[in-house]
Amino acid sequence: MSALSNSTWDRRNVLRAAMGLAAAGGLAACGGNNGRGGGASGVNLTQYFHAYGEQGTEQAIKRYAKAYDKANVTTQWITSSDFESKLFATLLTDKAPDLFEFHPQIQLVRSGQVADLTDLVAPVKSDFNPADITSHTVDGKIYGVRMIDDPQFFFYRKSLLEQAKVEVPTTLDELMEAAAKLTTGKVKGLYMGNDLHSVNDTLIWSAGAQHLDAKNEIAYHTDGVVEGLKKMRKLFTSGDLLLGAPTESWDPSSFTQGLCAIQFCGMWAMPAIQEALGDDWGVFPFPKTVDSGKQSVYNGGWSMFVNAKGKNVDAAKEYVKWLWIDQKKYQEDWATSYGFHIPPRASLAQSATKLKSGNAAEGVRLFNEFGHFDNIGWTQAMRTAFEDVFANSVRKDMDPEAALDKCDTVVNRELKKLFG
Repeated sequence: MSALSNSTWDRRNVLRAAMGLAAAGGLAACGGNNGRGGGASGVNLTQYFHAYGEQGTEQAIKRYAKAYDKANVTTQWITSSDFESKLFATLLTDKAPDLFEFHPQIQLVRSGQVADLTDLVAPVKSDFNPADITSHTVDGKIYGVRMIDDPQFFFYRKSLLEQAKVEVPTTLDELMEAAAKLTTGKVKGLYMGNDLHSVNDTLIWSAGAQHLDAKNEIAYHTDGVVEGLKKMRKLFTSGDLLLGAPTESWDPSSFTQGLCAIQFCGMWAMPAIQEALGDDWGVFPFPKTVDSGKQSVYNGGWSMFVNAKGKNVDAAKEYVKWLWIDQKKYQEDWATSYGFHIPPRASLAQSATKLKSGNAAEGVRLFNEFGHFDNIGWTQAMRTAFEDVFANSVRKDMDPEAALDKCDTVVNRELKKLFG
């Protein structure tokens, strides 16, 4: 995940999409590189990455690729705001990448777009965070290798909370009260993104609910979620939220430039925040929305997938194994030398010295205590439907029950496509 990009779109929500990959349709065309000779084995591979904002990331990925001697690996570093659209449009052509980063989504598996990587992961499976394995597993097979975990939480200015005599919130009611007390002429109390989509998932979990249950049936439509949506509506209309910010909430600029006292963002932003604010900041999880709920942390992140419809599947799998399984030095460099991310490998997470102190260590603790991971069955169509719940009941004024009923219709239709 990026921290410092100049673009203003919400990458966490946009990039998770697989909009052309509904399970009912899938991808018809075959992709891959053209098999042009190159490298020691005569193989050329192309990998797609979105443009991380942290300085040095593009150079790092290309440096790793150059060190590989069994193929020529070319990196397409996609700087436009529509990485997902470009990726999935390209997958329909003969210029499709051999491997690409994305998030676990079941329609990629159902459509036969991504290769089974169980054989790569199995020998080191016990060293991966079990939740990362679960979120990439369908019918006992593992699709994708997790590269980084990205916990997201609220960042706050210690000095501003002290001046306003505000304690760190643990409930949504306390967060709303804090936002009111912290709002002054020039500073808004709270920033959660211009469209609030960055907190959709955490609102569900903090209400004690889940997106789907173990039977892949709706689990988000609860009294607690309804109550949370009502409180979010009250917060949205309070005047205490920063709206119309110059960058989205994945970018810490609004926080570091003093536009808000509290901002929802990700662990990747910690080095930039530390550089800007010194030690005048801390982190806390999304507060529980109702008494029966629990504080929550969303664990995003990025994974490497092999294009199963490419022409060099075996060579691409070899490269993924080399870089994201065998090369621990590069894996730790990728996770901690630019922005801060948690390595999904337990052995690396334990040895990553930069994550052992200060707010980074606190972020790891929150990740371990309150973390929730992607549900591979929660598709982009479902995600968009729940974003509409926020648009209708929080940003507009639709009754939350009615908004959730509308969402249920879309989600149940998708679930029927996927699971019968």
